[in-house]
Amino acid sequence: MESNRSSAILRIASVALFFLIWKISSLFINIELLPSPEEVLSKIIEEAKSKDLFFHTFITLKRVFIAFIIAMFIGTFFGIYMGRNEKLNTFLDDWLVLGLNVPALVIIILCYVWFGLNEVAAILAVSLNKIPMVAVIMREGARSIENDYVEVAKFYKINNKKFFFKVIFPQLYPYLLSSARSGLSLIWKIVLVVELLGRSNGVGFKLYGFFQFFDISGILAYTLAFVFLIIVIEFTLVRPFEKKISVWR
Repeated sequence: MESNRSSAILRIASVALFFLIWKISSLFINIELLPSPEEVLSKIIEEAKSKDLFFHTFITLKRVFIAFIIAMFIGTFFGIYMGRNEKLNTFLDDWLVLGLNVPALVIIILCYVWFGLNEVAAILAVSLNKIPMVAVIMREGARSIENDYVEVAKFYKINNKKFFFKVIFPQLYPYLLSSARSGLSLIWKIVLVVELLGRSNGVGFKLYGFFQFFDISGILAYTLAFVFLIIVIEFTLVRPFEKKISVWR
């Protein structure tokens, strides 16, 4: 209890220091280049009242969620099979290296050129950028599975469902969580680029509009609002789920 309280105090102090530095900096820098925290807060309230903030944030979150699910499912599937099958790993390894090294911007542009400026191309571009990273992490997880446990499970002829949840999943859990965490932080950033380049809604689209009018307060308002939402998701969904799974494991 005392540890949680101390942790909360440190977090609050850290956030307060961030805004203090921002406030002091804004006093010495042109307001057009660095608006004060109060001005950005005012912009957030203005956008919220017009409902633009909620609409565009929801659209972006929807894209993040869909791309995240697709990338995690496909990346986990291929990663596990590559980790357990050396021939498949040899066959697909160069594909994986290629996927990891092609710049995200190139994939986004190609998807828009090949499939048009539509939602399918946007989601596909984001997913393709994340799948290789998930596959690499899950491949290492699959390689770390203790074969002794697998052999014991086979000896006792454990059914597939129990085999996965009692033998495989507990060993893959840290890798799955790592890929999910890194995936969430990467995907929402790529989604913003996708929206900036080829969509007519979403946070990325709004940021591009503010950029054209050199509206720094608007850029910071949407950025802070979306980051705040991601942090809320982290503390209300991701971490409680992590603790629950850790206890079960």
